[in-house]
Amino acid sequence: MKVIYNDGNVGECPKEEELHVIRHTAAHVLAQAVKRLYPHASFAYGPATEKGFYYDVDLGDTKLSDADLPAIEQEMREIVKANLPIKPFILSRADALKLMEERHEPYKVEHIADLDENEPLSFYEQGEYIDMCVGPHLTYTKTLKAFKLTGLSGAYWKNDNKNKMLTRINGTAFASSKELEDFLKLQEEAERRDHRKIGKEMKLFMFEDVGPGFPFFLPNGMVIKNALIEYWRELHVANGYQEISTPLIMNRCLWETSGHWDHYKENMYATRIDDEDYCIKPMNCPGGVMVYANEPHSYRELPMRLAELGIVHRHELKGVLHGLFRVRSFTQDDAHIFMRQDQIAEEISAVIRLIDQVYSKFGFEYALELSTRPEDSMGSDEDWEAATNGLVNALEQLNLPYTINEGDGAFYGPKIDFHLRDCLGRTWQCGTIQLDFQMPINFNLSYVDENDERPRPIMIHRVCFGSIERFIGILTEHFAGKFPVWLAPMQAKILLVSKKSEEYAAEVYQMLKDAKVRCELDNRNEKIGYMIRQAQYTERVPYMIIIGEKELETKTISIRTRDSKTVSMTPDEFLTKIAAEIANRD
Repeated sequence: MKVIYNDGNVGECPKEEELHVIRHTAAHVLAQAVKRLYPHASFAYGPATEKGFYYDVDLGDTKLSDADLPAIEQEMREIVKANLPIKPFILSRADALKLMEERHEPYKVEHIADLDENEPLSFYEQGEYIDMCVGPHLTYTKTLKAFKLTGLSGAYWKNDNKNKMLTRINGTAFASSKELEDFLKLQEEAERRDHRKIGKEMKLFMFEDVGPGFPFFLPNGMVIKNALIEYWRELHVANGYQEISTPLIMNRCLWETSGHWDHYKENMYATRIDDEDYCIKPMNCPGGVMVYANEPHSYRELPMRLAELGIVHRHELKGVLHGLFRVRSFTQDDAHIFMRQDQIAEEISAVIRLIDQVYSKFGFEYALELSTRPEDSMGSDEDWEAATNGLVNALEQLNLPYTINEGDGAFYGPKIDFHLRDCLGRTWQCGTIQLDFQMPINFNLSYVDENDERPRPIMIHRVCFGSIERFIGILTEHFAGKFPVWLAPMQAKILLVSKKSEEYAAEVYQMLKDAKVRCELDNRNEKIGYMIRQAQYTERVPYMIIIGEKELETKTISIRTRDSKTVSMTPDEFLTKIAAEIANRD
C-alpha cells in the first residue's frame, strides 16, 4: 500500500501501520464531508484509534443526531469517488497560524500555540480541504475502500470539562469490505451482549439519576458478586493472604504523604470533617500501608500479603460513564505485599500464577504488557530502574511473552497489566501488578533484618478482577448472560406442566433447596412454552426442570438446557450432577 509522507515522498507502508493510515485518512475525508455539509463547522482533533477513527467538531448551534450520519457518509463516498490527490506541504509557524485563522479554525490555532515555536508544521490537502497533520496518508482518496460512521458522542476540547463540549463523530475503516462486514457483524453481536441490556433483563443491577455512575446491585446481581467474592477469598486464603478492611474516608495529609494528592487529586472526592480536609479513598494502598506500619516487623514475617475488598470512589466525567465499565464507585480486589528485595521475583511470579488461575477459571486468554516510568512520577532513577528490572526478571524467569508500553506506569512504579480477551476477541485491561519503591519511603516503612538493621520493604500493589463491578460487566457480555452454573443467579427453575404434578414438583423443589441449589418453582397458570422462553432467553437459567404427568408417573424429571437440549433423569441423578458443577465451579 502506497502512502505519502509529510515531506512529499511516497513509499510502501509497513504492514503493521496500514490500518492506522487508512483510518487517519478516513478521519480527513470525514472532516471534508462535514465541512461541505456544514460550512460553519470548525475542527479540533481527528485521530485514528485502535477501533477506528473520530473527529471532534464544533458545529455551533447545530445539533447532529444518528439520522444525520447517512448523509455525511454519502458525502464521504462522493469524495472517495472523486479520487482527490492527497498532497502534503510544510509551513512556518507564522504562516501556519495565518492559514488556520483565514480558514476560521480556532482549535487548530490554539493547538499550534501549544507546539514548539521553532517547529515547522505540516499540512495535508485534498481538494478544497486542508488539515494540519504529521501524516502519513493514502495518496488518493479512492484508495479508501471500506468505512462506516458508527455513532455520535460528546467530547470536551482537550478533555477538560471547563472547555466547550464538542460533537465527536465516530467511525471505522478497513482495508477491504469483507473486513468491514466482519467487524460490523461483531459489533451487532456485541450490542446483543451489551451488559446494560442483559443486566436489565436479568435484574442484575440498575442506575438512577440520584447517583450517576454509582451502581445499584439488585438481588440477582448480588448473587453473582458474592459468588465471585467467595471464590476470591478461598484463593487468597490458600495463597497465604490475610484480609483487612480500611476506612473509606481518611485525612488529606495521608494522601499528600502517599503522593496521590499531587498526582491524582482531580479524580478524588473531598469533604470537611472537624474543620479539616478529608478524602474519600480512590485507592486502597495508603490504608494497607497504615496496617503494615501499625507495628514493627521482622524479616521473618516477610512477605506480608494483605488483601482488601475495598470500595473506592473516583471522579469520572459524566460523559464517559458507561454501565459497569466506567463508574464512579467500585469494589477493588486489592492486595499489597510487603517484602524483602530478594523476594521480588518469587512474589511477582506467585501473583502472575494466581491471576492466571483466576482468568483460566473463566476461559479467558490474556496478553501481558509492561508499562514503564511516566513523566509525572516520583522517585529516583535508581529505584525506577531496580523496580522495572524486577518485573522484567520475573516475566523472563516464567518465559512469558510481553510488550512494553513506554511511559504508562503508575506514578510510584512500573507495572505489568493483564489484557484479557473475551469470546468476541475484545481486550480488557483487568489485572495489574505494580512494583513500588516509593510509598515505603514516603511512609518511612521498615523491618528488622537479621543484622538488627532497619531496611525498607518493597511493596507490590496488585488486583485480579480489578473492579469487581466491571468484571461482572465483562463476564455478562462474555457469556451473553449465560453464566456458569456456580455464578448463575438462578441455577435451576422448575416449570409445572399441569396442576396434577404440583405436589411432586414441590418435592423436587424442596430437595434442591435443601441442597443449597438456587432454584425456583414456577407454578403459574401459564402455557409451558411461554414459561420455557422466559426462563431460557430472559432469565438465562442453566437448567429448566419440566414436570408433567409423565414425569409424575415415572418419578423422573425432564431437564432442558440453555442450548435447547432435553434429557430425562431422576431427581437424585440431577442433584448429583448440578452439585458437582457448583462445587467444582464449572
